[in-house]
Amino acid sequence: MKFGTKAIHAGQQPDPTTGAVMTPIYQTSTYAQASPGDHKGYEYSRGTNPTRKALEDCIAALENGRFGLAFSSGMGATDAIMKLLKPGDEVITGNDLYGGSYRIFTKIFSNYGIKFHFIDFSNPENVLSYINENTKQIWIETPTNPTMQIIDIKAVSAIAEKHNLLLTVDNTFASPYLQNPLDLGADIVMHSVTKYIAGHSDVVMGAIVVNDEELYKKLWFIYNACGATPGPQDAFLALRGIKTLHLRMKAHCENGEKIAAFLKNHPKIDKIYWPGFTDHPNHQVAKEQMNGFGGMISIVLKGADLKETFKVASSFKVFTLAESLGGVESLINHPATMTHGSIPKEEREKVGVTDNLLRLSVGVEDIEDLLVDLEQALK
Repeated sequence: MKFGTKAIHAGQQPDPTTGAVMTPIYQTSTYAQASPGDHKGYEYSRGTNPTRKALEDCIAALENGRFGLAFSSGMGATDAIMKLLKPGDEVITGNDLYGGSYRIFTKIFSNYGIKFHFIDFSNPENVLSYINENTKQIWIETPTNPTMQIIDIKAVSAIAEKHNLLLTVDNTFASPYLQNPLDLGADIVMHSVTKYIAGHSDVVMGAIVVNDEELYKKLWFIYNACGATPGPQDAFLALRGIKTLHLRMKAHCENGEKIAAFLKNHPKIDKIYWPGFTDHPNHQVAKEQMNGFGGMISIVLKGADLKETFKVASSFKVFTLAESLGGVESLINHPATMTHGSIPKEEREKVGVTDNLLRLSVGVEDIEDLLVDLEQALK
């Protein structure tokens, strides 16, 4: 089954009671049992719910995985994965990372005796010097947030397999349409469903997809025991959004490419991060492991201080200055004070997240309007 067909049909059948084509919103907390333990597969909605199950099966199918779990947020999904670890364990992760991931690693799980190494993954072999008997997991984003670094998933997975380590890939920036980490050797794929998968800036949700049944059982236990599960209304909205994922991603990619080309040699831009450029580090890796280069672009304003950067960020009329990404509308974000504000300034700046960097989430509006808006804001 091709991707677009899976996006519309996977995990979903017409409702057997009414024939409803859209999966109903099963707005219930509990389910009737004929006798204790004799039920129809559902006991209590923290553990599972028919609307949420349809969503989980659909996302799993899009990632070519066997098992899916939906969480109340991307951070809820991250939290569950980290709970596979125990005190004394070590995790190797990237030095360019979503601020929320950095925060939960350093401010929450480090307090429970888990050690994190933040390294440069541009060369996968960099990881080798950090692996020891306590290492249990490698966690990567690709493309990274916000400097759009590309990490070779297949190469990292080979190292993880050799050393019996779990490899988790945050696939939020790419979406399942552009990249399928399980096919490249990853053990766990994590998404902030809030972003491209739901795609309409009206849902906060996360997801995990795996192939290994034992790993799924461990994650499901955490999921049910800790309770970071979404309600059926949000699951319904995410399912609705998924049905146009393939169409939206094509438009994001097309607009992203045109905007990247427009900004490449713009006199107000000092640097631009977008993996579609042939001179982008690891462009060839992106070309091989992705089905397109996406709609995420970061730019560094030439000679701008924080005040001037704020002025540009506040001058857009079509782009909206806001947190998040991946919706149909174009967004502009200032990572240093917004999404990555929890990362110390000196750590941010080591990888290029400076005060004059802005991150664009290119939407699906008419490209002419977006280009005009960029030009007037940069002026």
